[in-house]
Amino acid sequence: MQTIKEKITDLKATSKAKSEAKQEEKVEKDLAKSRADVAHEIRLAKEAEAAMDRHVNKAVEKAANYDAKLAEDKRSGHENDGLKNRHDAANEQRAADHSGGDKASNIPTHLSKYM
Repeated sequence: MQTIKEKITDLKATSKAKSEAKQEEKVEKDLAKSRADVAHEIRLAKEAEAAMDRHVNKAVEKAANYDAKLAEDKRSGHENDGLKNRHDAANEQRAADHSGGDKASNIPTHLSKYM
């Protein structure tokens, strides 16, 4: 009778140890999955930020081209003349913008009227 009680006790102890090991493994798997999810979200955020910067730069370029076109049209009184001059003016405008990205936004202050 004593041996049966010892076997039952041993089985209960083994079962408890197995259960605890499974629980620890589950916690570790959940932690690893959470870390992977965080890393994935960080990567997506960086990609979105890069895409946003590209769009901002494109908008700045288009706004500079538009400003140059308006300035040229006012000077010459013609709507379609001076395409090369407008392009040169846009390049000068971009070269003159030295924002360096130090501000909270990458949008130059002189283009805030377009926002």
